[in-house]
Amino acid sequence: MGTALVTGATSGIGLELAWQLAAARHHLVLVARTTDRLEKVAHQIRSAAGVDVEVLTADLGSVEGRGVVTDRLRRDARPVGLLVNNAGFGLGQRLVGGDLGREELALEVMVHSVLVLSKVAAEAMVARGHGAILNVSSMAAWTTMGTYAAHKAWVLAFTEGLAGELAGTHVTATALCPGLVRTEFHERAGLDAATWPASAWVDVERVASAALTAVRRGQVVVTPSLRYTAAAVALRHTPRRLVRKVAGAAASGRALR
Repeated sequence: MGTALVTGATSGIGLELAWQLAAARHHLVLVARTTDRLEKVAHQIRSAAGVDVEVLTADLGSVEGRGVVTDRLRRDARPVGLLVNNAGFGLGQRLVGGDLGREELALEVMVHSVLVLSKVAAEAMVARGHGAILNVSSMAAWTTMGTYAAHKAWVLAFTEGLAGELAGTHVTATALCPGLVRTEFHERAGLDAATWPASAWVDVERVASAALTAVRRGQVVVTPSLRYTAAAVALRHTPRRLVRKVAGAAASGRALR
């Protein structure tokens, strides 16, 4: 029984990962911006699974918020054996004409935070001789769907590089690249989920299960569904000019998770 720290833990993929980790008898540290929602989720998991659940209220878009989480990652008492960098959001806008503050916040939460938390966690885990990091990227990482896709492409490349650096240390890094997942993600971003056919969606339970299985295997990249695995292969081998035309900025309002 170990301890997992999950960011963005009160909804979507993060919440499902927390539940599945608790079912596997892991203690949890849940991170999100809203204390009330954190406490509610923590109470539900404690009651149902009988594991210890800590809550950390932190805005990962701020230096102070990241500091709260890095302080916990450095602690030797009940050390974190799995870091899940899941916090993120859809921008629901284009760069040109969009709000710059929202773009900068997205960069802080989905890139800067992943960098800082992964570095601190990896150093602590290497010193202890074991651990794992799971970074949530996206199928969008292989597209050119605006700045969200750029952030997720960074997460994917960063995680692959980190995995290589950690080789031989008994610490692993895994990038999760889901496609369209049935969560609150699109609604919160003001995106129209009806744009995509029903067959394109994947249940969040399946996504979380595939992610945790990949972590246990030490797998570097996981795409949870044969459909999206095939799509990822196709996108990697498609000429970029065609990717830009089909899955570029014009389609950014349909961003994949």
